[in-house]
Amino acid sequence: MTNAKWLSAPALLFVFVLALGWSLASADDPPQFPQGARFTTLVKTEFEVEGLTAGTSGNLYTAGRQVTNTQACPVYQIDPGNPVEPPPTVGLIPDPDGAGANRCNPAGIAFNNAGDLFVADSGAAATVYFFPAGTLSDTAPPMANIFATGVPGVNGIAFDRDDNLWASDGTTAQGRVWKIASCGVPPCGAVEVFRVQPMRNSNALGGDLAGDGVGRQARTFPPGTLVNTAGGQDLAANGLAFNHKGELLVADTARGAIWKVDVRKAEFNPDGTLKTKTNCDTTFTANTLCLDNIFVAHPILEGADGIALDVAGNIWVDANERNAVAVVTKDGRVAEVFRNPANAAGLRNSADPALGNNHILEFPASPFLVGKAFCTSNSDGDRRDNSPRSAGEIPVTIGSDTFRGKISCMTDEGGNILELNIPGLPLPVH
Repeated sequence: MTNAKWLSAPALLFVFVLALGWSLASADDPPQFPQGARFTTLVKTEFEVEGLTAGTSGNLYTAGRQVTNTQACPVYQIDPGNPVEPPPTVGLIPDPDGAGANRCNPAGIAFNNAGDLFVADSGAAATVYFFPAGTLSDTAPPMANIFATGVPGVNGIAFDRDDNLWASDGTTAQGRVWKIASCGVPPCGAVEVFRVQPMRNSNALGGDLAGDGVGRQARTFPPGTLVNTAGGQDLAANGLAFNHKGELLVADTARGAIWKVDVRKAEFNPDGTLKTKTNCDTTFTANTLCLDNIFVAHPILEGADGIALDVAGNIWVDANERNAVAVVTKDGRVAEVFRNPANAAGLRNSADPALGNNHILEFPASPFLVGKAFCTSNSDGDRRDNSPRSAGEIPVTIGSDTFRGKISCMTDEGGNILELNIPGLPLPVH
């Protein structure tokens, strides 16, 4: 297996234009995006990974989900120019209850302006952790510090231009989005600012009605069937990202949509509520966004998970359940950049030998633009296009190491990392 290879900037652009037929159109024109793109595995990880970010040095960071309920979860550092497999552990997310039944379950990951690294634990801990700048170490990985608690299901995280952390509630499916301001002495308090409208108005999803409520559920096959609701998808608030204007974008997994909310200081009322339109459906909480706040919804975006922006305002989306990557222009047009090709069995969870499993995505979770290079984490979820997940490149045992996650990057046919025409929006957004 050949891993993805980093090239110099001039070589990257030359290869990219020739190999993928890049169209140098306007920044809003979908044909500018890669035609016939492919992905190559950069590195495999011991545990499933979801969030992905990069530091100022260009190293990638992600956190692994432990398979036992007695050990801490590792934070990995990956040098994309010289990846080591398995990647070194440079920090640890604590096990939430020692020998209890719960495990750490890291999701979103992001740096603030000071260089502190933050990791959301969406498991029982309901906690956002952080590592102070300069403390990450591959020789003596430090245990993370608590930044904020009381954020159940915390999943996507992103910093605004004032260095406030925003967080979504993920698989709890109530659509909550919190703002967490730095408080000097953590743990800091989380303030619920708004909710993305849940899929149904049942009590379980934060609505007013008992039982199942009124609404709908997106069911994915597999694991669901016509008579089995196991594949039900209710996740409404997932990946978060700010654009250069300071507007917050929220990935809606169940609807295949992106919401846009203006959360700049001038857009709040004196009582702290948003000026953005809310409470259109009174069977939800009063701070629930009206459907007018949906920026775009499209079948290509079904399973929208993590999102990342480039400097032109285009939104890059991991459509996890479709094993696909899409892009949304700043005026709301949608283009599919890559989807796993169907194999001989008509499935997209593994590749035919001629292509190789190191050239497919396996439940892409979180994209990140490293300058002009596009990489994504793969969490190998067992749903829809990636089911059964036992196929593909992961999981796999090589010698004494078992690999359950991977980082893939956009490449040419030779496995060389390719540059996008438009660089990623530097984070945190200023």
